[in-house]
Amino acid sequence: MVGLVALSLTTRERNMLNLKGKTIVVTGSASGIGAATVECLQAHGAHVVGMDIREEGRSDSFVQVDLGSRKSIDEAAARLPEKLDGLANVAGLAPTVPAADVIRVNLVGTLHLTHGVVPRLTDGSGIVMLSSIAAYHWRQSVDQIREALDLSFAKVDAFVAKHDIDAQPGRSYFVTKEALLAWCITHRRTWIDRRIRANSIAPAAVSTPLLDAFSSIMGDRAQDDARVVERSGAPADIAPVVAFLLSDDAAWIRGANIPVDGGVAAHYLAQENGL
Repeated sequence: MVGLVALSLTTRERNMLNLKGKTIVVTGSASGIGAATVECLQAHGAHVVGMDIREEGRSDSFVQVDLGSRKSIDEAAARLPEKLDGLANVAGLAPTVPAADVIRVNLVGTLHLTHGVVPRLTDGSGIVMLSSIAAYHWRQSVDQIREALDLSFAKVDAFVAKHDIDAQPGRSYFVTKEALLAWCITHRRTWIDRRIRANSIAPAAVSTPLLDAFSSIMGDRAQDDARVVERSGAPADIAPVVAFLLSDDAAWIRGANIPVDGGVAAHYLAQENGL
């Protein structure tokens, strides 16, 4: 009987992730990786609630939010459906934006929204954070990451001043991506009784509106990375991995950071170990 059922499925149905009928929130849904993620989730049968500071029409429903404002986040979270099956945190500012703004949106606002959404998540849901290859050396900054993870909106300016982040090009972006990666590791068992899992994805350079800014702050590393891979990434390279981590097919993946980077992280690892 099982074999007959399998034979009756279309090729498309056999390739579908287990997302049919699920309601997933995607931040940064108006463009880039967020927009590609919306389309990918929909292709696998999910109902997508888009969230962005800019209005967009591709999601099944849309809630406008400014992740740099606690008030905006609280109001937006209250407008979300009562039951959700996943959250993809894709939204983020470029490293060329003032440091305090980057930290508020990419980290503090993202985490504030996440904790606001968790009570609405069904058992077995997934949370995905968009980290970056820029976070590869996160272990060298654990003390600063720990402090960043404890930030409130009111503490951001003092944190930037204390660590002189404005004087370090790109450091605001690096620390936010490092902290999101670390958050997934530290929260790997936080909601284990509800089987809610958190994982991160670390892309290398991707052709989005942030690409030029990303390349400029990566400096020589960006040129080295370009020699390693055959091309820059595309949003469509990242979106299927986000969708997979939100699906029931990823039920046993928890606290992981998945490099989706054309082999850049493997290149770094090989260099470090003389391979």
